[in-house]
Amino acid sequence: MVDIDLSQPPFSLLDESSKARIVKGVDLGYFDNQEIILEAGQSSEFVFIIHKGEVAELDNTMPGDQGRIGHYTAGDLFGAISIINGRSRYRFKAEQETLCYLLPKALLEQLCQESPAFAEFFRQSLANKTRLLIEQRNEGGMTMAGFMLARIDECMRPPLILDEATTVAQAAAALDDSHADSLLVQAAKCFGMITKTDLLNALVLEGRDKHSSVVDIAHFTLVSAQPGDYLFQALVSMTRHKVSRVVVLENDQPCGVVELTDVLSYFSSRSYMVSLEVEQAEDLDSLAAASARIPELVKALMAQGVKLEFVMDLLAALNGRIVNKAFGFIVAPEYQRQSCLLVMGSEGRGEQILKTDQDNALILADDADWPGCASDMQQLTDTLLTLGYPPCLGDIMVSNPEWVKSESEWRDTISHWIAKRDGASLMNLAIMLDAHAVAGDTTLLERLRNHLFELCARDELLLSYFARAALSFSTPLTLFGTLKRPEHGIDIKKGGIFPIVHGVRTLALEKRILPTSTLARLKALAEEGRLEKGFADDLGEALSLFSELRLKQQLARLDGKQNSEEPNRVVVQTLSSLERDLLREALGIVKSFKQRLSYRFHLEY
Repeated sequence: MVDIDLSQPPFSLLDESSKARIVKGVDLGYFDNQEIILEAGQSSEFVFIIHKGEVAELDNTMPGDQGRIGHYTAGDLFGAISIINGRSRYRFKAEQETLCYLLPKALLEQLCQESPAFAEFFRQSLANKTRLLIEQRNEGGMTMAGFMLARIDECMRPPLILDEATTVAQAAAALDDSHADSLLVQAAKCFGMITKTDLLNALVLEGRDKHSSVVDIAHFTLVSAQPGDYLFQALVSMTRHKVSRVVVLENDQPCGVVELTDVLSYFSSRSYMVSLEVEQAEDLDSLAAASARIPELVKALMAQGVKLEFVMDLLAALNGRIVNKAFGFIVAPEYQRQSCLLVMGSEGRGEQILKTDQDNALILADDADWPGCASDMQQLTDTLLTLGYPPCLGDIMVSNPEWVKSESEWRDTISHWIAKRDGASLMNLAIMLDAHAVAGDTTLLERLRNHLFELCARDELLLSYFARAALSFSTPLTLFGTLKRPEHGIDIKKGGIFPIVHGVRTLALEKRILPTSTLARLKALAEEGRLEKGFADDLGEALSLFSELRLKQQLARLDGKQNSEEPNRVVVQTLSSLERDLLREALGIVKSFKQRLSYRFHLEY
């Protein structure tokens, strides 16, 4: 009986008759320990699919153990690229007694000719291969995967546009006639949004004359999107900007409007209503109830194959709104105008999907007069604990006076960190560099970030010290390039996530890049030519893969299916052959990135 899992890529890309030909056409080969299966420069006659045993991939041009660049085990395959390219670039040697299914060269060539998708698999980048993993998980027509791919132009409403001469009464009549909830008014070359609520407030609360111009009540700062954007992104924008509609622009002209009700109509489960519950929360109890539903939302999104980038965007917006509302419940409006609340670390980068800790700080205006600030900040920390945000083990919280300072005091503190340049100071700089404003006067943070950039961006020695941390943890490939497979798992945060996050953070500091998320920084670095676009894309996909593997461990702990106290550890043996292949390639990309960092910043690696 042939025991090959044909449900995994690349074989899943074939039809059933092609899979049957594979089962019928393979033979079984035995290779002794240390036997060379395929020599470098040799033309392979087979694709080797490992049934039992382990195989090392060796680069003969590298000295000693440095030449060991890959490791394959049961379920993995090798040799296809050797057939496609005409010869093998590397040597493949059995590391123990090994059994392989042998897929003949002629059969592979026939399958590649008949199935372009199958042939293309062997040449794809990490980014393309991860899409296959998503597609595989989406099999079965899951509704959320369809929602993820839905475009804004599929459900937007035509805009109702009036000119600036329109009166309040005429605008109300137009809304009633068109059964719309909002309209756009054009004044010169600008467009402003007016809702039914705006009209009601103007007439009842403000006592405006019904014949007055509608322009005076329009909101000209619009949250906008493009027709081809994902509908999911519209939901993220609404959550982040606290609005219920997005204006769709094409060539700077309105071509549609997407309402929150349009977006929510795509959802089939109450678990997706968390964003609405957060907005409707009027006290801490209702906010805590909404916050407690976030793990349920995460599970639903992941179970239905939503791309991790979208999940991170939505959760960052949701968490930002929760913290913002908590701040608003506790802090009086006059004090909110005198301060800026920051979230930092993974929260600041928008990469904390499940609540692991709270890293936050407060900037006070230099002329702030807030006698009860310390007690309010202690209450905020306690409230965030109630909302499910665990305390920061390093005490980087607003309840700690060291993280509550005036703007001038923060400028002096940052200057001190830069001058001192020890491990703790560099870590604090990294934390501050990821800061994101969630409440209060955001210009306080903008000025502070500019101060940080001014002092750091051209300081080559500081950048070298700063970058060194990215090389501090070994990639979970051994020194000679083989993927480690210890039974207790590999630390995916230290070995994969942190080197990418901190390395990209360092390059972003050098280039004064404002966005704080790693994926946004990678995009900006590619646009500036600091990284090749293909390599930046692969780094982003590697980060997403590591984060998803880590998230799966965290969710397993929540469900009581995993007892490990170390949720960052991934047990390689539990992964599918495609996931192992992706992990192997992603770790190789991390290794290459670390080599680039060491060269750019003159570090030993």
